Amino acid sequence: FLEHPGGTRLYSCAKCSTVLTNRANLLSTRFTGTTGRAFLFKKVVNLVMSEKQDRVMLTGRHIVRDVSCKKCKSRVGWMYEYATEEQQRYKEGKVILERALISEINGMEEI
Repeated sequence: FLEHPGGTRLYSCAKCSTVLTNRANLLSTRFTGTTGRAFLFKKVVNLVMSEKQDRVMLTGRHIVRDVSCKKCKSRVGWMYEYATEEQQRYKEGKVILERALISEINGMEEI
C-alpha cells in the first residue's frame, strides 16, 4: 500500500503523481543530480531502493542506493547510506529527489 505524508505542499513522482514527501521534510535545495537541480529530504515514503552502490560524487565518495517510485518504478533520486568524509555524514539516511523527476503540488490544510 502507499503512504501519505500529509502537509500543505507535497512532492510527488512526476510520472504517476504518487506522493513522496512534503515540504516539512525538505532540508536543502542546493544539490545537483544527474538531471540538474536536486533537493535533500529527511524522510520520503513510497520508494523502492536498489542495491548499495559505491559512487564518487562532487562531495566525495559515498555508498548510495538509487530510489524509485513504489507505484511506477521510475527512478526519482538516491539515498545516502554512508559518507566516507566526516563533514558529509549529515547526509546519511537522507534522500535526494531530482527536481526534473518530481512535481510540487498543493496538499490539504490541517484542521
